[in-house]
Amino acid sequence: MTRSIRLLFFLLVLPVSLLAQSRIDCSVMKSRVLGEPVHYCVLLPSGYSVSNAKRYPVLYFLHGLGQSEKTLFDTGGWTLIDDLRQQHKVGDFLLVAPEGKSTFYINSADGQVRYSDFFLREFMPFVEEKFGGRRTKNARGITGVSMGGYGALRFAFAYPELFGSVSAQGAALMTESPQHLNAAFRPGAPMSSMMAAVFGRPVNVVHWRKYSPFVLARRNAAALHHEAIYFNCGDKDQYGFEKGAQALDRQLTSDHVPHEFHLYSGDHSLGFFLQHFAETLAFHSRAFAKQK
Repeated sequence: MTRSIRLLFFLLVLPVSLLAQSRIDCSVMKSRVLGEPVHYCVLLPSGYSVSNAKRYPVLYFLHGLGQSEKTLFDTGGWTLIDDLRQQHKVGDFLLVAPEGKSTFYINSADGQVRYSDFFLREFMPFVEEKFGGRRTKNARGITGVSMGGYGALRFAFAYPELFGSVSAQGAALMTESPQHLNAAFRPGAPMSSMMAAVFGRPVNVVHWRKYSPFVLARRNAAALHHEAIYFNCGDKDQYGFEKGAQALDRQLTSDHVPHEFHLYSGDHSLGFFLQHFAETLAFHSRAFAKQK
């Protein structure tokens, strides 16, 4: 049997699921805004080719605190997405996960870490140029879990002209006032130090409100009528974020902003997020499909 015939035989007996598998491209870009390299991973659909003229919708995934750009793919997310595509439950789009560290995906109160500026001015243009992302509002979605859920909602509510769809799971939505947070943070505690690095110590009230998803959702309520919005949370969230999720649901309802909210039985864990991740993917896939 010649080499070419053996290869053909191998391809014929190889399971279709393996032939149709997507792939992950993990790399690093040097950020001038942040003054340091930033790691990222992109999940590319099967059949993707950089030489192909086809451009894809882009879904940005923002990880949670203590996680990384690889967490979703290292914990079963990659397999889940491939399974959904093979079942024709989601379409083809780029899934892009940048490294966010503990930035909450915003500019820090002291101006030393300008993550929001980096994401909007450097990262999005870089990714969409390099990987062939479609550069239109309706072909661009953003999602995240926990800290990343806060970041996703904040970006989408602040820039409704850039994102056509947004989702969040267990978003770090804090209903406490900055004054209550100041009283609650114990000096020297890890959480206190992390929050201080982002929001200031004491919490900078002007800065806090500038990036508040609640404030932004109310300010841009009219524009959010044209944005697809989904979020969920566990009813036993260890950090009490279900209170913030319910408060956001009430506010959007009061402002007549269309949205989808689910309070599920569950906690604040990767297991909970993965259990409902298929819903968020299908939600964005539908949003992308409507705008073809």
